[in-house]
Amino acid sequence: MGNEKILVVDDEKSMREFLRIFLEKEGYEVRCFSDGRLAVESFKENAYDLAISDLRMEGMDGVTLLKELKDLDPHIPVLMITAYASIDTAIEAMKLGAYDYFTKPFKVNEIKIHIRRALERSLIYKENLLLKKDLKVKYGFAGLIGTSEKMKELYKTLMSVAPTKANVLITGKSGTGKELVARAIHQESDRSERPFVALNCGAIPHNLIESELFGHQRGAFTGAVTQKEGLFEMAGGGTLFLDEVTELPLDLQVKLLRFIQERTLRRVGGTADISVDTRLVAASNREMEEEVREGKFREDLFYRLNVIRINVPSLKERKEDIVLLANHFLDKYSARLDKKVERISEGAIKLLLGYDYSGNVRELENIIERAVTLEESPIIRPESLPSYLSEYEGNPLVPVMPGAGSKVICLSDGSSIPSFTIPADGIDLEEIVNVFEQRLIADAMEKADGVKTKAAELLGMSFRSFRYKLSKYDNR
Repeated sequence: MGNEKILVVDDEKSMREFLRIFLEKEGYEVRCFSDGRLAVESFKENAYDLAISDLRMEGMDGVTLLKELKDLDPHIPVLMITAYASIDTAIEAMKLGAYDYFTKPFKVNEIKIHIRRALERSLIYKENLLLKKDLKVKYGFAGLIGTSEKMKELYKTLMSVAPTKANVLITGKSGTGKELVARAIHQESDRSERPFVALNCGAIPHNLIESELFGHQRGAFTGAVTQKEGLFEMAGGGTLFLDEVTELPLDLQVKLLRFIQERTLRRVGGTADISVDTRLVAASNREMEEEVREGKFREDLFYRLNVIRINVPSLKERKEDIVLLANHFLDKYSARLDKKVERISEGAIKLLLGYDYSGNVRELENIIERAVTLEESPIIRPESLPSYLSEYEGNPLVPVMPGAGSKVICLSDGSSIPSFTIPADGIDLEEIVNVFEQRLIADAMEKADGVKTKAAELLGMSFRSFRYKLSKYDNR
């Protein structure tokens, strides 16, 4: 500590002079004022570490000055000077945010202790604030992990956007962590103590989604036996995250637009408008502008949501984060599965770095979870990873194009798919079928832009069967 700047406010000249001489002798930089209004103006233009003020002054009294200073900087420590007869007022000042008070007449050593403690507290707060900001920029926050330039840019954007009230639209491919970005925005905002509510718009049947969002009155429809709050109300004062927002039907998009414009909603079957203070964050893995051009998404709603646009980079765009992420997931699943898997071997790291992740961070997490589950030693070895990592780029499990001695399998609908020949040393049929099936499911999800019902249709499966298959491989 040293060279701290202290603001002194007292309408008694002898007291101002005494404090100035004493504080300068202790090595502090001191500015003294007899008028609270002048002190406030100086506070607006200068960075002070501590304020000392008399409680009873002509013009602006100490309590009013305290309120003014705290409005400008809620964390500035303020020491109050008071006569014994005004102790009740001093206690009231403490309730309003004063750090401490001391009574006249006072001892010099007493003042030293008060000042030193207040400045130490202020210093600790500032150091923690700087450390917190530095960690965010370097390593991420709120579940987001990465040290790449792409992620550092994302963190800076989030820190700028989070304190505002603006609607945010998050874009990026499936598995990049769009919900984590939404949670980060919520946690870094002044709404962090209020609810964060998330809804995947593609996972709710169209005939139920209006009730889910806006709630309903009793008797509004068959099965509505009680009154129900919607998610907008449940997230009141907090944040509502709408994932896959492009899955909202057009008639519901109109109601969402009305809520954004008026900040009121009407429950299904209701007649009264309800005011709700909920911040809206939406996300999509589709090209939103293309959805608007094709008439699938309302242009006016798009512009209302697209006040702040945040694109989450794919894992392919930030490969330097793979090792950091892999080790994070290693720690996570070693603890969750109660296994002592302590590190990833160099060979396994090379395989992880040499693979392109169509499923992004989610796919990497699944790979590490599977490896920790299967690993019997303290180290994740290459053989603990899925075989398709080692066979990537020339992977024999990827069907070759017809020709060059390949065989063709004809299907009942007249179409054909290429196949490969069984090698001389044999194959593990179960693993090949599992890997091939997993690849097809991942490809279907990508082609369907993450919409499960569409992916199931592409594979000619029922939604229930597809969901079972998906959960089977997500848990590997």
